Order: sequence, then structure tokens, then C-alpha cells
Amino acid sequence: MPELAEVEYYRSLWDAGAGERITRVALHAEKRLFRGSSAEELARTLRGATLLDSETHGKQMGFRFSKNAWLGVHLGMTGHTHVETPDFKPGKHDHLVLYQKKRALVLTDARMFGRVRFSRSKTAPEWWAELPPAVTSKEFTLAHLQDIFRRRGRAPLKGVLLNQKLFPGVGNWMADEILWQTRVHPRTTASELKDVKVREFWRVTRAVCRTALKTIGVDWGDPPEGWLLHERFKRDGHCPRHGTKLKRATVAGRTTAWCVQCQGQ
Repeated sequence: MPELAEVEYYRSLWDAGAGERITRVALHAEKRLFRGSSAEELARTLRGATLLDSETHGKQMGFRFSKNAWLGVHLGMTGHTHVETPDFKPGKHDHLVLYQKKRALVLTDARMFGRVRFSRSKTAPEWWAELPPAVTSKEFTLAHLQDIFRRRGRAPLKGVLLNQKLFPGVGNWMADEILWQTRVHPRTTASELKDVKVREFWRVTRAVCRTALKTIGVDWGDPPEGWLLHERFKRDGHCPRHGTKLKRATVAGRTTAWCVQCQGQ
């Protein structure tokens, strides 16, 4: 599933159409991607509207148009955006196409685990305004993290990191990266961390998210050498610090990789 940085990259692709008018909209109105929103109203409103700007919040993308129109996109497991020529003909998995004079902005999702939201309002709609603080935002303070850990003190940290209501945008590989960089075992509970380690956890979590956004999120580039990410997806991956073979198990319902020398058995 796309995580924070991958979502930012896909959002940025549609920047090509910023400031330009939508001439036509093609969509599969009956598909579950549009659950909870009116696909017909979306198509009717966006036809003739101008794409003004967009932003990413965790795994959510928000696009703002003229006519007080807001489009929200969650990519799910297999969704992605792309830009095609203006004569693009959508296939069965291309569920939303916004045509402009010079291009077509396309949302494709083969398995349809994603979601499209649409609202008309002068201010940000509820589904956007009520998202939890982004990990990289000024609102995600050390005190905020300490409060999360107090409330989730008995849960394994791998599971806490994957909770999108607490750490929006952090997914499986990012959670493993944060735990490895802080030398914390994925089954460690928040209540087991000392104050110094909590502070380190806060710093590393924000740093991992920021660095991912500056590399993957910009041009699908690689994060720094020495990150666990480069070994994590290898069948025989080893710890970048000292070469110990990574251990793998299911933690909090997700496949997890860690180093027994850095993080314990």
C-alpha cells in the first residue's frame, strides 16, 4: 500500500494540470471507489472547473478546484495517479479521468480498495479538516506523542505506528524503519520506553517521514544509503549496521523485519 511519501509523489503528478480548466470528466460512477459521494455531482461540478492546488495529508490527497469543489483521494493498495495525453481512452481500471486541453489526469485502481470523496464548500470539508496531525507538522509535538503513548501504552509499537488515526501516512516499511533506527523491538510496548527513548522516537519518526518526502515524494528517489529499507525487501536481507541477517515475523498483523542484534530477539 502506498505510504506517506509515495502518496505525495502521486499527488504531485497532477500538479501538471494546476491552473487549467477541466473540459470533460469520465468516471465509473457505479464503482465502490465513489461510496459515500455522488459521482454524478462530481462530474457535473468539475466540468468547467479549474484545478487550483492540492496537498497531501498522510495517505490522503486533497485537490481544490474553483466552484468551491474539493476532491479527496485515498489510493488504497493498488491505486495510482498518472498523466496522459488529451486523447486518452480509459480502460476498465481507470475510474476517474479529468480531461484538460493539454492532458488527462487519471486515477487508476485495479482492486478498488481506494476511495474518492467529493464536496462543495467554501472551507475544507469535514473529511479533510478533521484528519489527525501530520507527523511532520508543528502540531505533532513531543507532548502529542507522549499522550499517544499514554493512551496506547500496552499495545506493541509496530501496531501503534500503523494506526492511521495516530501516525497518518506511516505504513509497514516506514514503521520498520523507525523501529530499527531507534533500536526498538517491534513488540515493545509504549509503556516500556523511558523518557529519553520517547524523545528519540519522536525525533526519528519525524526525520524518517521528512526524508522520505524529500526523496521518494519528490521524484521516486532512494532514501539515504544505510537505511533498513534497502535490505528489508530482500529475501536474505541483512542489517545495514553490521550484517546480521534480518528476522521476520508477523507483528500487529503485518509482516515485520528487524535486527536481533540491534533490537533484540
